[in-house]
Amino acid sequence: MERIQRAAGAVVGSAVGDALGGPFEFGPQGAFSARFPTPGGGGEMCGGGGWDRGEATDDTQMAVLVAESLLEQKGLDLPDVFARFQRWAASEPKDIGLQTEDVLTNGMPWDLAAAIHFQVNRRAAGNGSLMRASTSAVYFAAASQQATMDAARRIAALTHGDRAAWEGTAIFHELVRLVLDGHTEPLTALDDILVLVHPDHRGRYATVLSPDWHPDQATEFNGAVWPCLGSAVWALRTTTSFEDAIRAAIDLGGDTDTVAAVTGGMAGAYYGLDAIPARWTEPLHVPLPGFGGRVLRLADLLHLTNCLVKEGGY
Repeated sequence: MERIQRAAGAVVGSAVGDALGGPFEFGPQGAFSARFPTPGGGGEMCGGGGWDRGEATDDTQMAVLVAESLLEQKGLDLPDVFARFQRWAASEPKDIGLQTEDVLTNGMPWDLAAAIHFQVNRRAAGNGSLMRASTSAVYFAAASQQATMDAARRIAALTHGDRAAWEGTAIFHELVRLVLDGHTEPLTALDDILVLVHPDHRGRYATVLSPDWHPDQATEFNGAVWPCLGSAVWALRTTTSFEDAIRAAIDLGGDTDTVAAVTGGMAGAYYGLDAIPARWTEPLHVPLPGFGGRVLRLADLLHLTNCLVKEGGY
């Protein structure tokens, strides 16, 4: 499979998972399959919960903002990414994480806002940096292992002062890099990746990424970064298709849009763009509040991905 097919799978797959999971957010386990019991039956991109049919949430909106900054600035310009986030947050998007909103609106400069929030609140290990990582993972996939993991940490730190969020995002970046480089069984590399995780957080991630871990064993809500990533890896590990992985992720309940977005990013890279059902990509759209009423659709996401692959690696 060509690299571009996997890269497009990662970006579009994350957006699809996000849009499918949004209407089921904070719902009970099994709600998706209860409503759509037959895989491939259609109608799953249903909307609801404040979301239109096929509408991506803040997860994908922020991923697009990261991508456009990387491309327009020709590399990682953290003040520019932060400024785009602030512009978006000020436009009153339909959904924004409480922690992310506070960091982006507290009036502090880009290099202090998240750190000060963490010092005051001592809670900043949400999945809000992991949820937006598909585009940056594709962009930095052509770089080295160290470079992509470092970039993930730096982008995560813009809004999340807890290093747990940095490390989870770095693991995701590296898994996507491995898949785009042609590793057919990326999850077998998790032990090697964990060696590169900060010692203060390595044990926690080792637990949730273990082959015998199940999301029912999580000790925190899957809105936290480590059970979110663990749940996404579990969904990929225990299924054999993109569609089944997404169904498994949403059926976990809780923070369904983000768990499905993270799952979709990995499963999309693994299975490729062609494995994502057209009935899910056709209605997909990504509004960008604060940016002139722009709405990205599949063709726009594919163009964005092509540019990320062409320009990335630095």
